[in-house]
Amino acid sequence: MLTVLESIKLSTEYLGKKGIESPRVNAELLLAEILNCKQLDLYLSFDKPLKENEILKYREWIVRRGKYEPLQYIIGRTEFYGLTFYVNSNVLIPRQETEILVETILQDCKEKERYNILDIGTGSGNIAVSLAKHLPNSVITAIDISDSALSLAQKNAEENCVKGIIQFKNIDITSPNCLKHLNSKFDIVVSNPPYVSLEEYQTLQKEIIDYEPAASVTDGEDGYKFYRIITRLVIELLSSSGKLYFELGKDQAEEVKLILSENGFKNIQTFKDYLNVERVIIGEKL
Repeated sequence: MLTVLESIKLSTEYLGKKGIESPRVNAELLLAEILNCKQLDLYLSFDKPLKENEILKYREWIVRRGKYEPLQYIIGRTEFYGLTFYVNSNVLIPRQETEILVETILQDCKEKERYNILDIGTGSGNIAVSLAKHLPNSVITAIDISDSALSLAQKNAEENCVKGIIQFKNIDITSPNCLKHLNSKFDIVVSNPPYVSLEEYQTLQKEIIDYEPAASVTDGEDGYKFYRIITRLVIELLSSSGKLYFELGKDQAEEVKLILSENGFKNIQTFKDYLNVERVIIGEKL
């Protein structure tokens, strides 16, 4: 019978040959999930023999990871801003960069105040749920064009106990009639839009191209399509002194500043991530 250590070594070697980055970490995280323990706990159980059903499941998961399926989809969940979110191939996997977006909004807000917030392209609901958790007096509308994404986002809201704060709606912001479904003024509009250009998309990792929903990654054009659409749209939706928050791709700050400025936004600011990339931009309606 294979032990924990033997299984990890064999799996690490297999994933390494397949070209998976950090094969040992992947092997350990997958096994820890199956054994329902923390990654570090594996080091205290190296000699423990695995049960037959554990071996079979582990082999299945290692093969899937060897085909570049993201670890988060295999496990079925991920961590974001200190919360747990269910994920599947219908939604983009939440990234650490997007935590900067949430953090920037929360730094501008007071927990006890009531804000009317719109999250455009909610996906797994990670932004809306994280804001709801920290701004419990607020009212949040989270929209997406995908029913599958909205269903998962609702599940994440329930699991994180903020179901009553968020209203989920299927709305296509490219539709000329979308405003009629949003009949209130918002203090905050936030979006992490698809900002990868079609040209750049072809160069991304296999995990993204083969598994994550393309419509959540690329706009199919120059990378600025949804910045233009959303900026034009929300100037009508924002209340006086309301703010629009975007996540940015690398080297996109100057062009998005111009888009915001041309559409009447003032006090435009950008904020950098941990790698010194301008990652968040804010525009204010005055």
